[in-house]
Amino acid sequence: CALPICNTPTEILDTLTLEDLCRFCQADEAWVIELVDEGVLEPMGATVRRWRFEGVSIARAKRARRLNRDLGINTAGIAMVLDLLDEREAMIRRLSRYEGV
Repeated sequence: CALPICNTPTEILDTLTLEDLCRFCQADEAWVIELVDEGVLEPMGATVRRWRFEGVSIARAKRARRLNRDLGINTAGIAMVLDLLDEREAMIRRLSRYEGV
């Protein structure tokens, strides 16, 4: 998903703060912190207030939010579903390499 936060029309930020990520995903801080605790998201920064989320984490947070909102999956379930989806995508990439040979 595209990053919506810009300081100027030509500048696209590639990281978001916790506050920005919450606003982007329409989620509260406690929920995002739970995602970090479950290993769903891996922010950069030593403290919660210094956390920065890169593109991969932003996409995962958005996906996690949809799983929670649309299917009612809790954070532990989200972690498992996203891990399984990551494994599936890796297998599809691996299979496509072998089919191309």
